[in-house]
Amino acid sequence: MANEDKKDFNAMLRDNKDMPKIQTITDAKSIEKYGGNRMYFAPPMDYDKVMKRVPCGKVITVGMIREYFAKLSGADFTEPITAGIFVSIAAWASSQRTQDETPWWRTLKANGELNPKYPGGVTAQREKLEAEGHVIIQKGRTNIRYFVDNYEDALFEL
Repeated sequence: MANEDKKDFNAMLRDNKDMPKIQTITDAKSIEKYGGNRMYFAPPMDYDKVMKRVPCGKVITVGMIREYFAKLSGADFTEPITAGIFVSIAAWASSQRTQDETPWWRTLKANGELNPKYPGGVTAQREKLEAEGHVIIQKGRTNIRYFVDNYEDALFEL
C-alpha cells in the first residue's frame, strides 16, 4: 500500500462493500484451482474480528482464515485477493488506533511467512513475534523472506 499516513484505515475497515456475499464463478481453471464454484467474500471487519481472537504465543495464516470463512458460509472457498487486502487493512487500522488493538502480527502469510505489507514491515512484525517467544528464520539469498520457525506448532485453531 502507498501513502498509508494519508489513509483512514478504520473507515476502510468499517466499509462492508456490500459484503458478505457469495458469488458463483464459471472459470474452469479457477473452479479446479479452488475446488468449487461458490466463492465467498467476507467484509473487512470480519477479518479484524478473527485476528483479534488469536492469543499471545499463537499464530494463524490468512489461508486458515479463508478456510474458516468458507466453511462458515457454506462456500467452496473465500476470495484470496480481498482476503490479503482486508488483513492488511485490519493491521493498518489497528496501528492508527490508540486502543482496541488487533494483534495483526500473529496473522501470517502461507507457510508461516511474515508480511512486508504490515505497519513497520517485516521488522515490526518480527519484533512483536519474537517478543512472544517465536523464532524467526530467514530464507533466500537474493529474495530474502522471513518465516516463523515451526509455525505449525503454534497455530491457533478457529
